[in-house]
Amino acid sequence: MSPFRKKKSEKSFPVKVCTLDAELEFNLQWRATGRDLFELVCRTIGLRETWYFGLQYEDSKGFISWLKLDKKVQDQSIQKDPQSTVSFMFFAKFYPEEVAEELVQEVTKHYFFLQVKQAILSMDVYCPPEASVLLASYAVQAKFGDFDLDTYKPGMLANEDLLPQRVIDQYQMTLDMWEERIRVWYSDHRGMSRDEAEMEYLKIAQDLDMYGVNYFPITNKKETELWLGVTPLGLNIYEKENKLQPKTTFTWAEIRHISFDDKKFIIKPVDKNSPNFVFFSQKVRMNKLILDLCMGNHDLFMRRRKPDSMELQQMKAAAKEEKQRRQIERNRLAREKQLREEAERDRANMEQRLLQYQEEIRLANEALKRSEESADLLAEKSRVAEEEAILLSQKASEAEQEITRLRLSAMRKEEEKVTLERKTREAELLTARLRSC
Repeated sequence: MSPFRKKKSEKSFPVKVCTLDAELEFNLQWRATGRDLFELVCRTIGLRETWYFGLQYEDSKGFISWLKLDKKVQDQSIQKDPQSTVSFMFFAKFYPEEVAEELVQEVTKHYFFLQVKQAILSMDVYCPPEASVLLASYAVQAKFGDFDLDTYKPGMLANEDLLPQRVIDQYQMTLDMWEERIRVWYSDHRGMSRDEAEMEYLKIAQDLDMYGVNYFPITNKKETELWLGVTPLGLNIYEKENKLQPKTTFTWAEIRHISFDDKKFIIKPVDKNSPNFVFFSQKVRMNKLILDLCMGNHDLFMRRRKPDSMELQQMKAAAKEEKQRRQIERNRLAREKQLREEAERDRANMEQRLLQYQEEIRLANEALKRSEESADLLAEKSRVAEEEAILLSQKASEAEQEITRLRLSAMRKEEEKVTLERKTREAELLTARLRSC
């Protein structure tokens, strides 16, 4: 019988599990173990590489703890108030040595990406400014996809949480200036899928000095304050003011035995001639957590050096097939996109040519119209000229007739003048004769 099936006769309590991108709520039976809850969470998010992860919570005394899988949830030091929801955080507890080779599932890579990004942005992991900008560009590619100059708007990235505050404060640069630096890198990632961008982010991040290190404050026999770092490769001892460069390193292959007695922690090297390293923690709870992390990291260290289990081989084969399938799908989509872009370019060219032809036709029609108007104007001018010619011809004829009439009139007047002069002479002769008589 599954412990998640609620019976009327059995008590249950609400549980909330927060991942870095979702909140999951369950109604858990009172007798459920940590493993029951952890497996339920993994099934819900589709995670099979469960050995990296765990459920973290703050216990009744305010100490950060990991839920024990072999004990009932209610038997652990969680909050016992039945009116409130028990809350857990789903985190990576152990880190791989080489992310590209070891992480198989995309969901595993995604959760590691989210956790590492959060650690860098919260400055729990130191990241140099140059690397911070490059990592930010991969984070932007993972979130927004390919850079598109047509849709990109200045200020789009300035509102995103992309850089550690320490890096921003280190230089006298505005957010717009930081955005421009990120944008330059971002534009170079065209064609990269979300999974590929997240993996590139992790491949860079895993080379940071503080990546995958769990730090614990300790003191040595001389009561000198130090840091103990539990890593996938072994244990590091750091000076109080330097978490980047370890003072002493013990690889898992060099460690024969680890144990603690109250607050005293003992590391026994494989070389029996070498002295044991003894340090002291602040609380017994801390030593228990250190030992738990040491055992888990050592188990994974040994596991990585053995042939893959049948389950892991199947997962890798399925992941390879899925990767090939997605690559084929991406190639198909890329080809379709290319053909679509070519078709759109051809259509745009044809539309441009059509517009050009339409413009040429319009200009030709206007020229024809102007020619027709000119022809009509010339015809009108010709008609007017013909009418004027006829009118001039009529006027010329009338003028000739008037000249002829004037000539005749002048001849008549000349004749009348001659006649009048003759009569005048005759009258004078007659008058002269009469006077002589």
